[in-house]
Amino acid sequence: MYDKAAISVKAGDGGSGVVSFRREKFVPFGGPDGGAGGSGGNVVVRADDAPDDLRRYKQKRSYKAGNGRNGGGNRKHGKRGEDTVLLVPSGTVVTLEAECADDIDIADLEKAGDEVVVARGGKGGWGNTHFVSSTNQAPHIAQRGERGEERTVLLEMRLIADVGIIGYPNVGKSTLLAAASAAKPRIASYPFTTVEPVLGFVEVGRDTFVMAEIPGLIEGAHLGRGLGHDFLRHTLRTKILIHIISGSSESPVEDMMRVNEELAMFDPTLERKPQIVALNKIDLPEVQDRLAGIKDTLAGAGIKAHYISALAVQGISGLMTEAVRVLKAATAGEKRVEPPGKVFRPQPREVGVRVSRIGDEFVLSAPTVERIVAGAGVSPSELRWQLNSQLIRLGVNKALEKAGVKPGDKIRCGELTWEW
Repeated sequence: MYDKAAISVKAGDGGSGVVSFRREKFVPFGGPDGGAGGSGGNVVVRADDAPDDLRRYKQKRSYKAGNGRNGGGNRKHGKRGEDTVLLVPSGTVVTLEAECADDIDIADLEKAGDEVVVARGGKGGWGNTHFVSSTNQAPHIAQRGERGEERTVLLEMRLIADVGIIGYPNVGKSTLLAAASAAKPRIASYPFTTVEPVLGFVEVGRDTFVMAEIPGLIEGAHLGRGLGHDFLRHTLRTKILIHIISGSSESPVEDMMRVNEELAMFDPTLERKPQIVALNKIDLPEVQDRLAGIKDTLAGAGIKAHYISALAVQGISGLMTEAVRVLKAATAGEKRVEPPGKVFRPQPREVGVRVSRIGDEFVLSAPTVERIVAGAGVSPSELRWQLNSQLIRLGVNKALEKAGVKPGDKIRCGELTWEW
């Protein structure tokens, strides 16, 4: 099963605005009519019932949305770039890889149709019509399109099952799943035989449910030891748990307590899930010899257990009947409430104005201004005049004066350079 993948996504760049003038009598310079560029397309991750794993994202790891088209004359707006939609199985958690902090969960796509935008397209640049004002009726400036977001996205599929089978390695989880359903998990007499979760469909009279085997947990699993994190996350989606303990263990109660501690340390909500305890391997002679003592120990610890042999199919029917009862009780009167998702709030791309001095130049960092391009034939003094209203509006002039700029100093912003 391909249930985890890391992919690179790139949203589309915005199209650039244009400097254009129509030829019309009595309109200064023919009249500006440069249109704005179209926005870039988004990269969207959407849950769907068709895919059953993340195999395709192991084979292809890079995805890009369409770029916006440039604007045109006659106030023509550029076409928006096409979105790229990535289909994933229902139950996929989408996480953004953060540069300076822990990775950030942005969406839990639990059901088909759920979707999230993982990379937003860049805004289209303004054409020169946007810069028209009462004092500047023939602007010779326009704006380049903004670059689309580029991210590393982690996809993690979590199985959706009604009942999860948990327990230490080699306690008989696979054998139980095979005995209770038509699933055919790999079964062998050594730990970690199962290296991926397995689903089975169980019928009890007219009732049915989906049961998942959650492969072996060991001490320290919540820290990722053994196959910890790979499997513990799958227990989050189950409604109830069947906890299998081995009758051949030296201390079945201690085994059970250790597994429950790992669940609680991984996620406290797992500790509160209803559990059915089943002691397995009662068909073995050595277990039969000490069964009475085990029952006394479990009863003394306040643990009500089912006594089964998954291999000999003893007690399985009663265990599954109890699973149906507990499952119904756990979901009785349950109203579906959408859990509050973790919301990712990125920093705005249009950051504030910053001024730094490099050599004899003042370097201005102002994204809106950096994207401005000048039309052909514009002198530095005219460009400064054309930019003036934008610089005042953004507080650039005040920032430059505060940084100590003096008349005659050179100012550079992106590809633009002018004299103060």
